[in-house]
Amino acid sequence: MPANSKLSELNLPGASAVERAAQIKARAIELGFHKVGIVRPDILSKERVRLEEWLARGFHGAMKWMTRDRAQRNDPWMLFPATRSVVVVALNYYTPHEHSDNPGKVSRYAWGDDYHEVVGDKLRQLLSWIKELWPDAEGKVCVDIQPAMDKAWAVRAGLGWLGKHSNVITEEYGSWVFIGELLLNFDLEYTDENVADQCGSCTLCLDACPTGAIVQPYVVDSRKCISYATIESRAPEIDEEIAANLEGWLYGCDICQDVCPWNQMTPPTDEARFEPREGNVNPSLI
Repeated sequence: MPANSKLSELNLPGASAVERAAQIKARAIELGFHKVGIVRPDILSKERVRLEEWLARGFHGAMKWMTRDRAQRNDPWMLFPATRSVVVVALNYYTPHEHSDNPGKVSRYAWGDDYHEVVGDKLRQLLSWIKELWPDAEGKVCVDIQPAMDKAWAVRAGLGWLGKHSNVITEEYGSWVFIGELLLNFDLEYTDENVADQCGSCTLCLDACPTGAIVQPYVVDSRKCISYATIESRAPEIDEEIAANLEGWLYGCDICQDVCPWNQMTPPTDEARFEPREGNVNPSLI
């Protein structure tokens, strides 16, 4: 742990680590987050090994940015040297709208406002509130675009488990959640229990993927994934095998999540910004 993050140098009056954690969790819920966990910073060694194996198999395809900043991905102190606690949040984005049978389907996550802005705005509000209480507090907000392993932190914080489709599944909201982190420079009470993997023998997501992108439980070959082909790939044309199995998807794909039993009872989100923008569920191809 970096020497410049000594707790003794901070002015954090009037609360123990347990009390501070409870206050921060309560404020996060007030700001609209649906799940919150707090964990101690650590080197994500096992997760780094899995990432390196995935990259070595070429499963990242043309996403060269996945090969950059690899040390930062498993080391929170490289992102924020003063890190003493990692606050991990999940925000339900499910809205009870359905795709039509027409081509032009857009992934549910992109129906409403940009989640980077929504989650980031809430985390920045949380950090500002923390600084008001404890002026010596500092932190860093991470929402996807920073080289942090969001899913790994969510699992460590007890928000859910990693599903066979490689998305984090929560008991309350299934995998219809966005994840973010707030790295803080002081100690808090930490979550010490993980949620057990509850996928069991289910293989619905593997069986339903029309392109066979989930090559084995918990492992996705991006090069076969419809979401990769319609969002991340910069190739002039979509691969013929994927194009023949698009099933109407224009931007992203939700098939593996749509069939997941844990996603059948997700309550609608109370975040209005995730309501679909006009014509964004099934936009006209014309």
